[in-house]
This record gives sequence, C-alpha cells and structure tokens, in this order.
Amino acid sequence: MTTIRNEICLLRVKERDQVEVYDITTYRLQRCLTVPDSRDFFDMTSCEHFLCLYISDDIAECIHRLDLQGAATKWPVDDRPCCLSVNAGHNLIVTCKEVRKIKEFSPRGDLLRDVTLPDDVDNPWHTIQLTSGQLIVCHGDINDPVHGVCKVSSDGRHIVQSHGGQRGSGTGQYNVPSHLAIDNDEFAFVVDAGNRQVTMLSLTLNYIRKIMSRDEVRWRPTRLCLDVHRRHLYVGENEFKDGKLRAGRVVVFSV
Repeated sequence: MTTIRNEICLLRVKERDQVEVYDITTYRLQRCLTVPDSRDFFDMTSCEHFLCLYISDDIAECIHRLDLQGAATKWPVDDRPCCLSVNAGHNLIVTCKEVRKIKEFSPRGDLLRDVTLPDDVDNPWHTIQLTSGQLIVCHGDINDPVHGVCKVSSDGRHIVQSHGGQRGSGTGQYNVPSHLAIDNDEFAFVVDAGNRQVTMLSLTLNYIRKIMSRDEVRWRPTRLCLDVHRRHLYVGENEFKDGKLRAGRVVVFSV
C-alpha cells in the first residue's frame, strides 16, 4: 500500500482492478486501476513528484509503472525485485533480496546504479535512501542467524550502524523485519512480521518504542506506509492459511 496526493492505494492479488484507490479521509473507494501483463506482486510505492505508482513483479522480474489514470509501462530488473522506495532525487530504489543488491532506476526505467550490500546483510527486504545518501536496510529471513536493521554507506560497502542481532522476540530483536517507513526527521518504523509488531528507531538506529504490538493485529503484518503530513502509519496485515492468502486489512495508527 502507499499514499499519493489525498488518496491511499491498496494492491490486491487478482486478475483485474488490482490497485484500489481510496479517499484518505473517508476511506471510501474512488476507483480501481488494472496492472496489465502482471504475473505476481511483491510491493508498491508512489512518487509524489511524477504522480505515479511503482509495483514490483517478482515472477516477471520487472517494475510496473502506473499513472493515476491507469496508463501503464514496465521495464526489466534482471533480478527478482522485492520492496521499493523513492529517493529524494525521485528515482526508484529496488531491493533484490536473493542477490543482496540495491538497484536505482530513473523514472523512465534507466538503470543508474547497481549496489551489492555487505556480506553481513543477508536477505535484504526493503531499502530507503536517506538525504545523506546512506541506505537504511531491513534484513533477515526465517533461517538466517541475524535479523535486523542497518544503515549502510552510500556506496553500499560498509555498515555504519545496526540494530538487531540473533533472531528473537525480546527488545532489540527481530523475527523477519520485512518493511520500513521513514519520517521527516529520518526516524525509522520497522514492521517485524514474525513478532507481529512495529518498532520505532532513532536516526542512529537506537530503540525508541513499540508502535504496535501483537495484541493490536489479527494476522501477520508485512507492509508499512507513513503519511508524514497527517502522522498516520498504515500497517497492512494478511491472513495466510494452508499456504494461501485468505484475507487482509489495513490498521491505522497515529504516530
């Protein structure tokens, strides 16, 4: 899910009308957009400057771009894309989990750079570039020994700061941290899918507080979206049963 202008866009797994657009105040459905030639979806983000949506298709290994009227284009990533973000230069940051890479694309789909993350950053899910050029990355899959959030130098070579460690449920531990959001002060919000919670970290990746606990969700939270103007944090959670996606909803928190 993502916000753009005064609307919330929600991505659903279905054949048509995959992107549902809601009014950000009333939460009423406004219209639906179809992503043509899609095979699967992993994440979605938006660009306020170019007024468009980006959607990662991990099976087709491509990025779909939609404008707010539904006109669509796509381009190849040449690796399986995971989560997405847009940096201050209005370029798309694509995390490629399986190869530990960050790829930066122009709004037209030109590859601008290809960054390999340090060996200690296993299975990166989501990356956001700070105004300094440094990268905030959440990483760790179910069988990895280390789960956490790290700040990486702009060239991707060095870990500057980190939070987390051995997989667990205690304070300062994570169990598959899968998505991030950053506010205007560059404080980080981290969704911890396995522990079913959201944690807030400072600019230096120090623990501040828990935003959401497992008592406030029904299922497994996997995605975040922060409306920095309204200070609303949108948390997407899904019910997985018998290996299939059965239901989902968005929970809204004031931060």
